Amino acid sequence: MKNILFYSLSIFLLSSCGKINDIPLNDPNDVAVNWTAAADSSSQSLANGFWNSGGSYFNYNNSGNTDFHYWPQAHGLDVLVDAYSRTGNAVYKNEIDQWFTGVKIKNGNTFYNNFYDDMEWNALAMLRAYNATKDEKFKTAALDVWSNIQTGWNSTMNGGIAWKKDQLYYKNTPANAPACILAARLYKQFNGASDLEWSKKIYAWMKEHLFEAGTGFVYDGINRENNGAKDNWKFTYNQGTFLGAALELYNITGEKVYLNDAIKAADYALNSNVNSNDRILQSEGSGDGGLFKGIFVRYFTQLILCPGLEDGTRNRYVRFMEHNAKTLWNEGTNKTGVLFGPYWKTKPNAQTGLTEQLSGCMLMESMALLKEKSVIK
Repeated sequence: MKNILFYSLSIFLLSSCGKINDIPLNDPNDVAVNWTAAADSSSQSLANGFWNSGGSYFNYNNSGNTDFHYWPQAHGLDVLVDAYSRTGNAVYKNEIDQWFTGVKIKNGNTFYNNFYDDMEWNALAMLRAYNATKDEKFKTAALDVWSNIQTGWNSTMNGGIAWKKDQLYYKNTPANAPACILAARLYKQFNGASDLEWSKKIYAWMKEHLFEAGTGFVYDGINRENNGAKDNWKFTYNQGTFLGAALELYNITGEKVYLNDAIKAADYALNSNVNSNDRILQSEGSGDGGLFKGIFVRYFTQLILCPGLEDGTRNRYVRFMEHNAKTLWNEGTNKTGVLFGPYWKTKPNAQTGLTEQLSGCMLMESMALLKEKSVIK
């Protein structure tokens, strides 16, 4: 993920005066939606409209821009895995297989990258692809990339993984939370004690340096200007990845402190990363920012599914998800091409970017998963 200073910060720094339970009781979008069908059409739109069949990677948009950006490829793979795991459709399986060759070639015939966070996302997605397909090449690549990621840890700021290899003093949530998730998942699957140690070490560093325990706010980073200062930008991305890391460690250890941290991070997002007038997650722009809400939704969905979550909290979260998903599907979707934009209440025209599309697809696939797990009707 490239430097977010390139985005307009004004839309992210707004705080909502609304609260989590302010979902309108007479919501005009509160009508039944076939979430399986919505996920089908959304993921098919991604596979058909954004896939570069000649290069075997995802284009930058759906209207002919074939630029290659490394980190969104991971989330494209994630949606393919979502759809393939749910449907068994061979189209998704074929693109998953082709992705491995195409993305590696476009990235310089390697999965290594200057940005540690970009490598982490691709390692996470490849691990999921391995679990879905049992193709050993994904496992081998994920483990190899994980070894390279570990080189980003250094003693500046008393630890933490650097954001990128040519700026080792800058530590941020994007480079540490996904690494924590990856290490925890590798431990759960392959039982390597060092992976659990890594996950706990990374989490402890994040909690000390980038987490406000009283509010649940997750700082974006620290020491960007090599002066020890923290970046207090409010991104759904950071709230989602931190809660995802906390949840992974709760699932492994059963220690309630991790679950409580995840809930605090989630509640902060539901209070502060939404529009106060409609309770919809804020637009975070296009480009990298277009992916932020989808990443939050992916890990927020796993929190909803956590057996340790109290029913009242789960019901509150489900209501929020349904409100956002129904608003996107009924108001914010261009149904001609099944396209999504950066604000889930506004339809895009015939063109949209890969990142915005991915976030919408992740929301639809999450709703289909919640339906499959009987969490929603």
